[in-house]
Amino acid sequence: MTPRPPGPGRGESRSIKTCGIAEELGGIAFPHARLAVRVHRRRKQTGRRESRETAYAVTSLDAHQTTPARLAAAIRGHWTVEAQHNIRDRTFAEDASTVHTGSAPRAMATLRNLAIGLLKTLGADNIAKTTRAIRDQPERALPLLGITNNPDTYGT
Repeated sequence: MTPRPPGPGRGESRSIKTCGIAEELGGIAFPHARLAVRVHRRRKQTGRRESRETAYAVTSLDAHQTTPARLAAAIRGHWTVEAQHNIRDRTFAEDASTVHTGSAPRAMATLRNLAIGLLKTLGADNIAKTTRAIRDQPERALPLLGITNNPDTYGT
């Protein structure tokens, strides 16, 4: 088990096991799979029961091309992508979007990512809460974009 630095009020450990996949088995469901990975996580929060979770993954890398630490980092990296999608879906209802044609879906995803990135850069801890605050008072968005609402007294 690899202990991880505990967060406030919790301890956590992870273990990783790998198993090579024979070439004749790789074509069943994962044609390029060369290595199967099992990650077992244990977490104990203060005052709560220990929770355990097991996750599985496959990779096209052979055992000699990677290390357990690199596999663990790749798996954690995958979850950051999932977390980003979770924010986009829960805050902006991306999965329920009816925009499906042409380049519009990619443009909308770009605008959502831009909004999330801007809010994170400005230090927003809770993207959904900040987005709701801007929705309720849209004038809050202007200074975030560097736009002021001061009428030009000199004319144009």
